[in-house]
Amino acid sequence: MAYPNPYYPPQPTTSSPMPALPTTVIGPQFCAPYPVDLAVVKKVMTISDGNFVVTDLNGNVVFKVKGSLMTLRDRRVLVDAAGHPLVTLRRKMMTAHDRWQAFRGESTDAKDLIFTLKRSSLIQLKTKLDVFLANNTKEDICDFKVKGSWLERSCIVYAGESDNIVAQMHKKHTVQSILIGKDHFMVTVYPNIDYAFIVALIVILDEINDDARAE
Repeated sequence: MAYPNPYYPPQPTTSSPMPALPTTVIGPQFCAPYPVDLAVVKKVMTISDGNFVVTDLNGNVVFKVKGSLMTLRDRRVLVDAAGHPLVTLRRKMMTAHDRWQAFRGESTDAKDLIFTLKRSSLIQLKTKLDVFLANNTKEDICDFKVKGSWLERSCIVYAGESDNIVAQMHKKHTVQSILIGKDHFMVTVYPNIDYAFIVALIVILDEINDDARAE
């Protein structure tokens, strides 16, 4: 099995039910047969590194998120440990439901669309987002749903409209994060779930949260 960093694959964690088949969204190499814990550190954006670094529990970089300072608020690129672009995340302008789109590599062409994410409703006390894969053009029923509270940095990703959890996010307080002022939180991705896809969701969630705080 290939990993984004072949020398330091994310290490397995314990528990969590295992789906019957891998759920691949971005790539099969990001579906591990065991739960994967990732640490996400948000920092002030720089031109070279972007504003997110995602590591495994040993501190090895798995993903980074980069953005152009010219399009600071409407475009992000998820790259692997070697810097290869995996997904471009773009806000769809002039939409009421905070709609975002994800495309393969650095493309923004419709043929390379992977998934679309939008708010479940216009007015929300807590975060509730619907995710539609590219082949779900009718968008009658979502393929994934995200629920949670950004104040607590606690969100859960569900499969469709079911109660089946595929990933959970929770805040991690460390002496370093408090002193430096970084946002540091953990994500547990369940077995056979595309963890690159889950990280892409978290990046969009953070952008939507920043927008809400700025309003």
